[in-house]
Amino acid sequence: MSKTMRTMGLMSGTSLDGIDVALIETDGDDVVRRGASRTFAYSEEQRQLLRRALEEAKLAVSRDDRHGVLGEAEDSLTRWHADAARNFAKEEALEMDDVGVIGFHGQTVIHRPEKRLTMQLGDGKTLARELGVRVVYDMRAADVAAGGQGAPLVPVYHRALAKAVTHRPLAFVNIGGVANITWIGSDGDLAAFDTGPGNALIDDWMKRKTGVARDEGGRSAAKGRIDEGIAAQFLGDSYFEERGPKSLDRNTFAGIALDSLSVEDGAATLTAVTVRAIAMARENVPEDPQAWIFCGGGRHNSAIMAGLEQLLPRVMKAEACGFNGDSMEAEAWAYLAVRSLRGLPLSYPGTTGVPQPIAGGVIAEP
Repeated sequence: MSKTMRTMGLMSGTSLDGIDVALIETDGDDVVRRGASRTFAYSEEQRQLLRRALEEAKLAVSRDDRHGVLGEAEDSLTRWHADAARNFAKEEALEMDDVGVIGFHGQTVIHRPEKRLTMQLGDGKTLARELGVRVVYDMRAADVAAGGQGAPLVPVYHRALAKAVTHRPLAFVNIGGVANITWIGSDGDLAAFDTGPGNALIDDWMKRKTGVARDEGGRSAAKGRIDEGIAAQFLGDSYFEERGPKSLDRNTFAGIALDSLSVEDGAATLTAVTVRAIAMARENVPEDPQAWIFCGGGRHNSAIMAGLEQLLPRVMKAEACGFNGDSMEAEAWAYLAVRSLRGLPLSYPGTTGVPQPIAGGVIAEP
């Protein structure tokens, strides 16, 4: 068995909520000892800069493109992550010298695997210099360059966690900006893909209509009525008929008009789209899961969870299995960083559609 390493994950992902920090000890294979975690929420000013970057990124033609506000956003984002890591270490009485590697996700601003383009803002070299710790970043790029979807990359970590869960087949679903599923078979086989929108469209709708980028607890959705015509327009997209692996950009469905709806009806309709798209994933996995474990910010939305409980068997939040549903993706990036250092695969044909299992990540030394 390989020696374990203490590793930190820094995740901001596709949502605009904040920076998740998590500490684990792992060998990058079977051994995972979960440690402390913390979320550092973005301020509204920080979110505004990232929204500008999301708009600017629509014009990008390569993952190295930093035109317009993208360069400013990357510099700021890297500094925010360095501050989050330092603050976390201070709160946990942790010396950064005790951290063997940091897995740095950065902020996804565009994801177009069909064009072999994915861009996560975040300068790993600067972060390594700032913190004095080796950093592994840009973990999606090698997969996309090889013809994979570049997402999701968390399934191999889900498989490591699943050793503590008896149900098989088993599904992990992360509801972040985009929702994705990991299916784990009885023999450990993996299948994974993005199911559809997660929180992103709901957050954007609420921001546009109320000034607050969140339907807190799903309360607005609970008061609204689903516009079945608009829901059908979303779910009639050919994406949902495609077999996995497949992945989405945060803004893939942003062009569908909702402005005729009230705040509550719009929230209810978008919530239904998220829920039904997850349920439709049952048709795209090798065997119906016996249990569904939910993580990510969407599991805090009571309207989403109530809808899922109506459509799926044995719905559980991550905490019911002893996991932390808020820190799981940051933990995964910590785990992937160790795998990257050891040349182990991050993605597989069944998870991203890459032709063969492939390692990835760029290593930045302090």
